[in-house]
Amino acid sequence: MLRLLYRWLALLVCVGVLSACGGPYTFQGDVYDDIRAAPDFTLTDHNGQPFHIADQRGKVVLLFFGYTHCPDVCLSALSDLAKVRRELGRDAAHVRVAFVSVDPDRDVPTLLGRYVTAFDPTFVGLRGSQVELEPIYKAYRVQVVRTELPNSAFKYAMDHSMFIYVIDQAGRLRERFVHGATIEDMTNDVRHLVRTGGA
Repeated sequence: MLRLLYRWLALLVCVGVLSACGGPYTFQGDVYDDIRAAPDFTLTDHNGQPFHIADQRGKVVLLFFGYTHCPDVCLSALSDLAKVRRELGRDAAHVRVAFVSVDPDRDVPTLLGRYVTAFDPTFVGLRGSQVELEPIYKAYRVQVVRTELPNSAFKYAMDHSMFIYVIDQAGRLRERFVHGATIEDMTNDVRHLVRTGGA
């Protein structure tokens, strides 16, 4: 009887080990069914240097579209991304956070630089002309609508999509997080991509 009990216990241990280590990783964001190269683009960073998505190979890129006069969503998104980098520890060295301004008229380089680096000194702010931005919006399916605010000192707002796009180290668009995704989920997914190279 004891021998049978020991066998059952050994079997349960084996099953537990296999289920913990053998299964595929489950991403927590909205995973793209057709994993493909992230749409490439060239914009100018807040230091005046060209920024190419294709040049970021070897890093996991977290891409967010917003603007410095955004009253809430952009603040919380960048704050969350800063927390993710802190949670990643050493793995954060392989992560690049890029903030694409949808308001190039107001987001001049100095303002954009102060804004993004206030959350994390490694964050990069990107800007371009409206002509340069339009095909990027289309490629990433980003919605941007200008809303006039005649009674506000801000004069207008830029309503925009609220996704964080995740590009793996091989330059492939893997998933996107909706606004409000947990720090734990984002950290786990990014860490998995960093340590496995996107496998």
